[in-house]
Amino acid sequence: MSSFTVPGMSCGHCTATIDKAIRSIDPTATVSCDLSTHTVSVESFLSVRAVSEAIKNAGYDVSAPAAT
Repeated sequence: MSSFTVPGMSCGHCTATIDKAIRSIDPTATVSCDLSTHTVSVESFLSVRAVSEAIKNAGYDVSAPAAT
């Protein structure tokens, strides 16, 4: 599982958009968004880079993830 910091994620619409973006390239991904810490945790066969790109393509800045 990888965790990503997404500073601009501030509401349910943001989390839904990010979840949809990741699941569009991996429908089996497990995505968990935490608004209080602005983190997105993802369990997927996708590379960290692919997940970061999906979040960026959804319109959000994303920091370098830390493996968990």
